[in-house]
Amino acid sequence: MTATPIAGSLPRTIVNPVIQDRVTFIETSKETGGAYTSVSVRLMPGGGTPLHFHKILTETFTVSAGVLGLQAGKEARYLQAEDTFTVRPGTIHRFFNPGNEPVVFQTLITPGCEGFERSLRILYGLATDGLTNKKAMPRSLTHLAIIAHISDMHSPGLLSMLAPLMRRLTRKAQQSGEMEALISRYCSEAIPE
Repeated sequence: MTATPIAGSLPRTIVNPVIQDRVTFIETSKETGGAYTSVSVRLMPGGGTPLHFHKILTETFTVSAGVLGLQAGKEARYLQAEDTFTVRPGTIHRFFNPGNEPVVFQTLITPGCEGFERSLRILYGLATDGLTNKKAMPRSLTHLAIIAHISDMHSPGLLSMLAPLMRRLTRKAQQSGEMEALISRYCSEAIPE
């Protein structure tokens, strides 16, 4: 499915120039009345997320092409074309591309989450602007805190000890207008494809 932006709107497909991953917004939370968010992802070899969990969101992964590694709890699975797996709130998980070719998969997020959508646009926008490291992680801890907060992404284990600091950084960013500035920069204006 090729998605083309309407004049004056945000593009449906975004590309991270650092790691070359691509996300296409199939249906946004706004378009589904908050029922779900649906995205298609092309994840490059070696790419993926760190271990995390969501307090509210359920994620259902369905593979279209390639192999998607998915760790849920202590168990690792390898999903192939047409395989589906659902991660419930509170489940520590990560996904990754274990192969040498890109993997293409869809993720259905319920309920719909505009913050999740915005977090991807902000993360990819920061990468485009050179504000991430070689692994496409924000150089600014405040930016990372904002992204984690709006996407309902929480760190498990020892990293959970950083939660109070991350909450403090997020509050400061809200009060100073930095969060709104990021949203305005990467989520409110037409970005050329």
